[in-house]
Amino acid sequence: MILFLHGIPDSGRVWDDVAARLAVEHSGLAPDLPGFGANGVPTRPHSLADLRALMDGVVGDLPLPDRFTLVVHDVGGLFGLSWAVARRRRVARLVILNTSIFPDRRWHWGARLLRMPLLGEAAMRVLPRRGFRAEMRRAANGNLTDAAIDGVYDRFGRTARATALALYRRQTPGLFGDLPDAVRALTATVPTLVIWGRNDPYLPPSFAGRFGARAVRLLDGIGHWPQREAPDQTAAAIGAFLASPGLRAE
Repeated sequence: MILFLHGIPDSGRVWDDVAARLAVEHSGLAPDLPGFGANGVPTRPHSLADLRALMDGVVGDLPLPDRFTLVVHDVGGLFGLSWAVARRRRVARLVILNTSIFPDRRWHWGARLLRMPLLGEAAMRVLPRRGFRAEMRRAANGNLTDAAIDGVYDRFGRTARATALALYRRQTPGLFGDLPDAVRALTATVPTLVIWGRNDPYLPPSFAGRFGARAVRLLDGIGHWPQREAPDQTAAAIGAFLASPGLRAE
């Protein structure tokens, strides 16, 4: 069983294409994280403990086995990895796509705007479809159609926008604490694959090597969303990883 966690500005639907390609061999669940998609009220976690508690709720509501594969992307990595280091017996394998848990990340211009008081609220309130399209096209290295982007925009409603704003602002250096070291301790014992779009303008490919994973796959010509931009390659990489006994923990 695979649990897929999405990021901003997505919902669980971001995994549809990859999950469908893996479904012959691996069942999967891709929920909307708290505050996104159809999932509840805005979420404003203040600490990693808050994120873990939210993830306990997500996992507890799903028909998951005792141990499963966790696949994370973007802020889904913050949710999922902060949970996994505390619940490591539940994680059989781990796959990380374009995400950051590192306090030295450099925020892109849009995130810097959203982190500003008042200006961030104003930007989220107006958020024009045309501008949203342009930014997602840029971040996806031109690999997404307007129709695909419009689907994301239409699901990124008022609740999701408020949740995204809170999550952007909570990610100060002090939030992460020892999480990077804890994740590297986790990946030393849990088989881990990193898949990274090499052309991500938000998170450089140098970040891919910082999780301590035994296997790293960089995708040329792919931006921030490997699962949307290159579902065939992404699903094939995950499928091969799950089938490979050589990547199991010793």
